Amino acid sequence: MQKVFNNCYDLDRRCYEKFGLTEDILMEHAAEGMARHIRDTCGDKEQLLIAAGPGNNGADGITLARLLHGDFDVSLYLPYGAKSAMAKIQLERFLQLGAEPVQSPPLQADIVVDTLFGTGFAKPLDTKGIDLVDSFNGMEAYKIACDVPTGIDPNGNPNPIAFHADTTITMGALKKALFSDHAKPYVGRIEVVDLGISRTHYEHHTDAFLLTQEDFTPPLRTNAASHKGTFGHLCVIAGKKRGAAVLCGSAALRFGAGLVTLISDRNIDNLPFSLMQSGDLPDTTSAIAMGMGMGYDYDPILIKTSIVEDDIPILMDADMCYVPWIRTLLEKCSKTVVTPHPKEFSVLLKTLEIDNVTVSEIQRDRFGWAKRFSEAYPKTVLLLKGANTLIAHEGIIYINPLGTPVLSQAGSGDILSGLIASLMAQGYTPLNAAINGSLAHALSARRYKGANFSATAEDLIEEIRWLVN
Repeated sequence: MQKVFNNCYDLDRRCYEKFGLTEDILMEHAAEGMARHIRDTCGDKEQLLIAAGPGNNGADGITLARLLHGDFDVSLYLPYGAKSAMAKIQLERFLQLGAEPVQSPPLQADIVVDTLFGTGFAKPLDTKGIDLVDSFNGMEAYKIACDVPTGIDPNGNPNPIAFHADTTITMGALKKALFSDHAKPYVGRIEVVDLGISRTHYEHHTDAFLLTQEDFTPPLRTNAASHKGTFGHLCVIAGKKRGAAVLCGSAALRFGAGLVTLISDRNIDNLPFSLMQSGDLPDTTSAIAMGMGMGYDYDPILIKTSIVEDDIPILMDADMCYVPWIRTLLEKCSKTVVTPHPKEFSVLLKTLEIDNVTVSEIQRDRFGWAKRFSEAYPKTVLLLKGANTLIAHEGIIYINPLGTPVLSQAGSGDILSGLIASLMAQGYTPLNAAINGSLAHALSARRYKGANFSATAEDLIEEIRWLVN
């Protein structure tokens, strides 16, 4: 896992006060990191356009222009001038080379570096900024953003448009704004540049962490004397749309649950041979998954008795967000995971009387709303689906950035529910089940070799077999 921060102002200040580093030293390291990336990846290119803003993000760009002047055909463009103290200092150093900023940007360049506005730029871009970003986006060039792409506000939203980067080189540490759903199309590949000290020393405590493939722990079997009961018994509540329960159960079985039973009082046609069916909840149940295709009028008697009294681990998805008695489960059960997409999360917040908020408002501040839910229900693990999935527990947020458009298919969410519930049945804590199930979901999609529009839920289930990390 990697630490993620709202911004790095406090981290920079700590460098000044604890390590004796100056703003100038940090800036030189920031620019050197960008220069190293450009030399390593763009050594065969010549024309370099650096668009620098009036503040310290622009000062990073001016410093970069100085470092690469002579190695590349550098055009330094200052549409707003140099206004911060460091921007003025760095511009004077650039001028000492005998170089001059250009009065207007070239129509085309091999590399475009955006250092107009960085983290903390919250107001909308003005007309000039919109025109500039639009013109840079139209260039056929390798595009690099410094810290965050210009136009992305502190919550990760284009305001109103943003620079489309192939790579974002962020300074010192990762920022939450880079991992919003709205920012994902703009940030490209993300790299972190050290600012004179290792990130181990630069970073301190935080409430957000980025998950990586290395964090995935598959449920590999090491007990040579095991049997199916060793790996748990998952029960999936089958409602009106039974196909959702079948997909969920099939994914759970593929991911290591020892036994999966679908609970329904009506016969399920064409049930796979490996899945069981029952009208009652078996005594051996070790976890329950419900909500997928359930409908809103499911009889809660089973829930209010067996699940609550026995405190069975339970995953709740989809339609469960619409039923008022979800509050009973969240308040009385100690091992709960809820996995809404943004529309379902909007309904859930209203159902629980946390707030009445629209999907658009949620998407504009996913971190904030996930944290607010987690503070209201700290025992529950929230998995908020999206381009970058957020997992919140006890006020801590974990970000899974590995999802791909392959997952934009019907049934994908049912597969995710099955993966998480399978791990809960096998004894994983709700948080570890959510983290590893989410990673397995994304990694299965990344393994898919067909066209990204062609994957089905069944294809994802097949890919699970190869997830040995």
